[in-house]
Amino acid sequence: MESHMTFSLGNGSENLYLTIVDLAIVFMMSLLVEWMSHTTYLSNFSDDHNVRLGLIQTGFYAVRMVAAYIVMLAVMSFDTGILSAAVAGYTLGFLLFGSRVFDENELGYNKPSDLPPLSC
Repeated sequence: MESHMTFSLGNGSENLYLTIVDLAIVFMMSLLVEWMSHTTYLSNFSDDHNVRLGLIQTGFYAVRMVAAYIVMLAVMSFDTGILSAAVAGYTLGFLLFGSRVFDENELGYNKPSDLPPLSC
């Protein structure tokens, strides 16, 4: 009996549609992780509701960690397509949300975000 370590929505058969769906899911989840890592959504609210803002921040943190761990588990499938999709999602996410390309702020990457940085 042979087993394979793969991340797939299908039953293990080579289905191009399901492979594309898998790659798109990993790409979008890694993009979501980067967006959540650089978001300043909570800075738009007043400081009068610290408990509510703390709960929202904790919820954002939990969603970001779940998405980051799912991407990590997908990459551990040792599929180069999945790895490429994750790297492309993180790279595009940083380009869009973390770099100075689309940011008129002079601080660039050092701007404060709502969540603490991811660390390994």
